[in-house]
Amino acid sequence: MSFLATARRWAHQLKRDVVTVYFAARHPATPRWLRLLALLVAAYALSPIDLIPDFVPLLGYVDDLLLLPLGLLLVLRCLPAAVLAECRAQAAALLTRPRSRSAAAVIVGLWLGGALALAWYAWPR
Repeated sequence: MSFLATARRWAHQLKRDVVTVYFAARHPATPRWLRLLALLVAAYALSPIDLIPDFVPLLGYVDDLLLLPLGLLLVLRCLPAAVLAECRAQAAALLTRPRSRSAAAVIVGLWLGGALALAWYAWPR
């Protein structure tokens, strides 16, 4: 198996695990302390703000390469097996759902229209 295929598979599993942890944070059978930890890990994974900014040499990617996978691993290992199976099924269903290109085009059009309206309003007369 090539490096690219391995990296692609690993990235897909990481994405599935982030969504799984998000669903586990909302699952009623998850222990309360684990819900909080799962919520923190999912929020950190989905947040555009990093603990250590990526432009810091060497340390910038430590949180992405070490902290996030370790947090995911900790939450996934502590989850009850039934909850983990149910949340993984929910994550797989969400990630395999078809995406609408027309809806994406409408959203991009709305953003562009808003930007144009803002530029027109701000343009000096």
